[in-house]
Amino acid sequence: MWLDRLIPGTFPVERKSQPEASRSPRVRISSGERLLRAVTALAGTHAELMSHTESPWASVTFSGTRHTILLRYEGWEACDEAEALIAALPEHEFEIPKTLVADATAARLDQVLLPEPMMTVELLLLLLDDA
Repeated sequence: MWLDRLIPGTFPVERKSQPEASRSPRVRISSGERLLRAVTALAGTHAELMSHTESPWASVTFSGTRHTILLRYEGWEACDEAEALIAALPEHEFEIPKTLVADATAARLDQVLLPEPMMTVELLLLLLDDA
């Protein structure tokens, strides 16, 4: 209104705030991404993620996804972390909402000692959808 400019404070102007155009939409994190984050945290600081694949899986009564994660460790300390991961993985309790980790195993281990110790670990995990 033009009157509120003539006499300030006498005509309160109600201004509606507009939504910020710069706000990004909320991104949902998939159970596969949550699993990958949990595994890399469990894998230790020296683990290098080489690959992660996800494929649908179903049986007569269950559905879910099968994940293959390939990690590489270089150096003595890193190889110790790889061994700790292999030992802890089968009994680890993953906390992924609406998902059950039904099976988690280290399926393959490739090890080189010279010139520098290096381990490559392939993990297989089965996630079931919790309905």
